[in-house]
Amino acid sequence: MRYSIQMVGVGGQGVLLASTVLGNAAMREGYEVAMSEVHGMAQRGGSVMSTLRFGEGVVSPLAPKGGANVILGFEPVETYRALGYANSETCIITNMHPIVPTMVSMGLDQYPPINELMEAMKACSGRVIPIDATELALVAGKALVANTVLVGAVAAVDNIPLQKEILREVLLERVPEKFVDMNARAFDLGYRAVKDDQSTGTIRS
Repeated sequence: MRYSIQMVGVGGQGVLLASTVLGNAAMREGYEVAMSEVHGMAQRGGSVMSTLRFGEGVVSPLAPKGGANVILGFEPVETYRALGYANSETCIITNMHPIVPTMVSMGLDQYPPINELMEAMKACSGRVIPIDATELALVAGKALVANTVLVGAVAAVDNIPLQKEILREVLLERVPEKFVDMNARAFDLGYRAVKDDQSTGTIRS
């Protein structure tokens, strides 16, 4: 068994922290793990990508095109940009909250309509799960824990070979003590959002 999770977002969203948590959880469960990070101007909100592969005989840290089991998108446009890693069975989880680039804020470019981004995702896979991770993070306490919401969301994906309890445990070990309760709430909110989506059969196809 080999499993690949492609994580994408922009600088400052906590993509690399999420990938570290997922990778450490996979190692704690005894899997061979390979990870890669590719990021641009992270301090300026540039694109950030991290690949996690784990299982038996994992050598390369890079997922082949069409080879991701899960695409975890922290921002809608970045999720769209990662669709080359998707196949018809890939579970695509995307935060629906856009991060508007500077060029768009200045009126020099336009942000693509969200519905068009969603249609492109649905054309690639029958397992698309949109989640307002930023809104759920605010419910938990602060918008900055949206990455924790998304880690919880991954834990709820059907057939993922990582235990929810291990993921939650590794995550809470890595956050400052004063933020443990908030991150626990954020994780649980993300987990329940995806579990409810799957159990009611409302995964977007």
